[in-house]
Amino acid sequence: MGLGIIASIIVGGLAGWIASMIMKANTGILLNVVLGIIGAVVLNAILGLIGIYAANSWIPQLFVGIAGASLLIWAYRRMR
Repeated sequence: MGLGIIASIIVGGLAGWIASMIMKANTGILLNVVLGIIGAVVLNAILGLIGIYAANSWIPQLFVGIAGASLLIWAYRRMR
């Protein structure tokens, strides 16, 4: 079922903010939300390919979002 739109935005914002702090990225609040949500989607897809599925609750998705957003920040820096 998933988290829902509002919960995804909240978790995505938290995940993006934490990832930007970890990666020392200077991103705004909107980009934090976008990075967190897209990062969670990307990393959930990658993990799903290898048979690992994060639970559809706040805490597991927060960790996946942080890792995914950090991965996106890292990839952006490598391409730039």
